[in-house]
Amino acid sequence: MERKTKVHAEDGKQEIWITREFELPLESLFRAYEDPEIVSQWMGTQVLKLENRRHGSYQFETTDPMGNKHRFNGTIHEFVPNQKIIRTFEMENGQFPVQLEFLEFVALTETTSKLTIHMVQKSVEDRDRMLKLPFAQGINMAHDRLQEIMHNIR
Repeated sequence: MERKTKVHAEDGKQEIWITREFELPLESLFRAYEDPEIVSQWMGTQVLKLENRRHGSYQFETTDPMGNKHRFNGTIHEFVPNQKIIRTFEMENGQFPVQLEFLEFVALTETTSKLTIHMVQKSVEDRDRMLKLPFAQGINMAHDRLQEIMHNIR
């Protein structure tokens, strides 16, 4: 089965581009990224903090199948409702340095929308290590859950 979320990375660059078209109105797609309860559902994580504003921050915590807790956090640099979020992302005590993420939300029709995420890693080597993880599979599964949850909320 083909993944609906597309991950693209050019050789020799620090970037990862992620795109996904959703069968959701733009407002619903954006709400899935700004409402802590909804974020918690589709990401399968506990939202400890989510300050949706310029210079706000966020912190999420998840538990792996072996019971280990993992925290993720970042700073929100720009937050424009229904348009874009620019933020950093860091896994506490993780093997990767902080990355920069540019999320862009676009209406395609009244009932469909598109999300483009431009991720920038510190180095090409970090980017390549990220791509060796089941990264593409994980983000596709998360976006599938987002689509289902938001479709049921509408």
